[in-house]
Amino acid sequence: MTRFSVFFIIALILNACSRHEESGYRLAVIPKGSTHVFWRSIHAGAVKAEREFNDAGIPVEIIWKGPLQEDNRTAQLYVVENFIGQQVNGIVLAPLDDTAIVAPVDKAYRAGIPVVVIDSGLNYDKHVSFVATDNFNGGQIAGEYLAELLKGKGKVIMLRVLVGSASGTAREEGFLEVMKKHPGIEILSTNKYAGATRDTAQSASQNLLNRFGDVVDGIYTPNESSTNGMLLALRSIGRAGGQVKFVGFDGGDQNVQGLEKGDIQGLVIQDPFRMGYLGVKTMIEHLQGTIVEKRIDTGATLVTLNNIQNEKIQNQLFPPLDEYLEY
Repeated sequence: MTRFSVFFIIALILNACSRHEESGYRLAVIPKGSTHVFWRSIHAGAVKAEREFNDAGIPVEIIWKGPLQEDNRTAQLYVVENFIGQQVNGIVLAPLDDTAIVAPVDKAYRAGIPVVVIDSGLNYDKHVSFVATDNFNGGQIAGEYLAELLKGKGKVIMLRVLVGSASGTAREEGFLEVMKKHPGIEILSTNKYAGATRDTAQSASQNLLNRFGDVVDGIYTPNESSTNGMLLALRSIGRAGGQVKFVGFDGGDQNVQGLEKGDIQGLVIQDPFRMGYLGVKTMIEHLQGTIVEKRIDTGATLVTLNNIQNEKIQNQLFPPLDEYLEY
């Protein structure tokens, strides 16, 4: 390739970036679901990034759209396909399934639409960046704390989330990895799934407690709805309040209240507001030609009664949704 050709290509790229900045960037932000406070927090973070770019003179428009529930793969496939048809400049996606969502993401890539993956992994390596919690480590944090609460001995239940959820699976595997180090802990059940909602999680939890409720010493649940459903089921059999040591994942008003009342002993929380913010920020930087990190860890924190009043933790538990979202 001649020196003139190289300069010509660079000029084309710079010109394209300039045209984008003048006309603006349209980004689709696609969550797994729309009901949990976790997704509203991601939405608020994305809006914060959108406002910051606009205030800096870089026109950005985010379009927020996703399935209502976190088990509707078909709906998410349709949403991704629709945004490809609209020729958005980029997609920020929390994939519902690590395999089923690969095909439309690859289609976006071949159409020249870059994708930043957030929250949950994808069996695909042509995404721009993966912005998420280190979920395996989060599961390990939960496992270590539950083992500490049980003093290394007891009978434990783990309720899984959904088949195909990479984030949930990583949290589950991280937890189980820790349990292997504690021969005094017996795992009673690891093969039941909570489903996508609090109600399905409560039903699955009640079934487990009908079988093991009298003998279980510890419980682990790996997301907001599974934690909330198990909390309700544990209360219904009268074994809440610390009789069973319970460590869950994610915040939400009801789970935080459960922790404050002593019905949950620990919550491993993420930073979904930061995740949404960095997802959009990373995409715009990529579109502007900046080299971005392939993996961005947004952190996981153990919350207990001892540290729940910490200012940083309070900000993570209660991000300023009203400042960024209209209801």
